[in-house]
Amino acid sequence: MGDRPDDLRALLDSVAAQKGDPVSVVVVGNGAPATGVPAGVRTVELPENLGIPGGRNAGIEAFGPSGAEMDALLFLDDDGLLPDPGTAELVREAFTADARLGILSFRIADPQTGVTQRRHVPRLRAADPMRSSRVTTFLGGASAVRTAVFAEVGGLPAEFFYAHEETDLAWRALDAGWSIDYRSDLLLHHPTTAPSRHAVYHRMVARNRVWLARRNLPAPLVPIYLGVWVLLTLARRPSAPALKAWLGGFAEGWRAPCGVRRPMKWRTVWRLTRLGRPPVI
Repeated sequence: MGDRPDDLRALLDSVAAQKGDPVSVVVVGNGAPATGVPAGVRTVELPENLGIPGGRNAGIEAFGPSGAEMDALLFLDDDGLLPDPGTAELVREAFTADARLGILSFRIADPQTGVTQRRHVPRLRAADPMRSSRVTTFLGGASAVRTAVFAEVGGLPAEFFYAHEETDLAWRALDAGWSIDYRSDLLLHHPTTAPSRHAVYHRMVARNRVWLARRNLPAPLVPIYLGVWVLLTLARRPSAPALKAWLGGFAEGWRAPCGVRRPMKWRTVWRLTRLGRPPVI
């Protein structure tokens, strides 16, 4: 967005410091100029803010259709930092060792406290962020995706704009037979933040939750999944303005087109269940 030039430069320096083959980089100006980047870094300037998934899709296509010029792409938030210069090599080794590994989710920790927020551990049992495991979703701003995944199942759902776009891609990848790993040894430093800092948070979280279900779940699971999330939202006792925005987004999710519906196979439902997160929660 062009509003964190010092953070962006620090991130790019940490990428340039990675061991092994040089990492090719593209900076996407999402409705803002992509200025102040070092020589050799590609830039894409979008005339308007396309949201998180739309911006990342533009970055993918900067490396050819579905990112075909590369074997894998890293997605890093511009206020993040790679403290370990061996991270890129670990990513290469992971993808080389497992031909069906499609996505790697990094551990995010605050650079001052070292704390990893529970929401940044992409599984239900999130108490121990140092435990690596197979998972059913990933963290979009601290991840690596094999480009063969994009070629097979498509990119991120640009219409989501913000929230749940990673899970939509993850479910499609899992349905196609790919695996997703959360790796605690792949570390991104990122300041602790609250997702509700975004003005659109409550509306889009609710709307996109409905779209996620409508696009990807077998019909019998759609009302169960969404019913569980309604109960969870009410149990968290949101403020009156937050609840109003959430309910508005939930209704919008049913009214507005959600894109192409491709319900996952029942064997994928069972796979998600065995991985510890059945698609009803």
